[in-house]
Amino acid sequence: MKNMCAIVAIMAVFTLAVCFVMIGAASVELKAKLGLTDGQIGMMVLIFSLTCIVAQLTAGPLVDRVGHKPLAITGFVVAAVSIFLLGLVRSYSPAVLAAMLLGIGSICCNTVGNTLLPVVLFGGKEPARASNFGNAFVGLGFALPPLLIGVLQTDVGMSYEATMSLIAAIILAFAAFAIFSTYPKVSTGFDLSRVTGLLRSPIVIVAALALVCYIGLEFTMNTWIKLLMVELFEKAGHDEAGIARNAGLVLTAFAFAMAVGRFLTSTIKNLTQIGTKVIAAMAAVSIVTIVVMSITGSPVVAIVAVFVTGLAFAPMFPTIVGVTFSKFDPALYGSVFGTIFSIGLLGPAFLPYVIGKASEASSIQQAMPIAAVISGALVVVALLMGWAYRRQNKE
Repeated sequence: MKNMCAIVAIMAVFTLAVCFVMIGAASVELKAKLGLTDGQIGMMVLIFSLTCIVAQLTAGPLVDRVGHKPLAITGFVVAAVSIFLLGLVRSYSPAVLAAMLLGIGSICCNTVGNTLLPVVLFGGKEPARASNFGNAFVGLGFALPPLLIGVLQTDVGMSYEATMSLIAAIILAFAAFAIFSTYPKVSTGFDLSRVTGLLRSPIVIVAALALVCYIGLEFTMNTWIKLLMVELFEKAGHDEAGIARNAGLVLTAFAFAMAVGRFLTSTIKNLTQIGTKVIAAMAAVSIVTIVVMSITGSPVVAIVAVFVTGLAFAPMFPTIVGVTFSKFDPALYGSVFGTIFSIGLLGPAFLPYVIGKASEASSIQQAMPIAAVISGALVVVALLMGWAYRRQNKE
């Protein structure tokens, strides 16, 4: 059914978020179960990110060859299998394999969701607004794993393995919607032969750099917020039995803030025109909040900083994508998105890993200023993006 296509696109970006946050949401449990270090958690994120880069180069062309339906079904199924495996692992090597499968599933969903949203929402006329509305469900996807892992284990008594299996079953159910949906015939796949030409465009270059900064920051928060809050709760003398649960709920609050922020941003009708200013302003806010996280000894202050960071991060990814799309014909959306997103994935390939390695000699909190530096870089890149946006006519 045609009216189900938008639902599938939203489910796809929701699943993308579940995959992106999964390692961070399960980090405390994986460290306890497998005896991992922060550096090994960071390495899992690095391997996940590198897998995403390779998968992005493959998934895009497949959309044009086989259509959105097979890619959507594959994404939901592979993502579900990877989450199920992450719940059952007994050693580090299978956990790394699960991270790789998680990367493949996430990128299949990402390619489907983020190329369909600007086409199927708001009549295809407001790409930045459509991207923000659809990607509000990314915030909800970020919230699901830490919420279920924390609440079901601590409050319900469900095992880690059973909780992960439940999350996997939810994602697997989305495949049924993908099977019965129909999809637009507009070409939205990634054409590798177009990359060289697109990289001559200033807006594409600067958008890719913006995503390097932003996706790196988003992964950093998803990976380390839970462990950061564990550190702060332990220092504050909180009850040990509830520390992991409460730390997971803080990660859920971050995700909820992103969802709320994106729904609010989607109501701004001239967002495409003012998008680069919004990105720069929110990046500046995130510098302050990340610095607060890195110096405070109060869990309450840190929680407020985390929530405000979520609000600040909310419009960044969809607005970067939407502003960039507004300068191109819809037939090029897949190629444009594949180019900037593939480059953007270099951010999470290094930033969470660097913070994890740095924390081994100190703590997650003491390593967080590294993220604040990247937020500062994003302010500069957003200003450059505004210049490129004004300079480039729609192609």
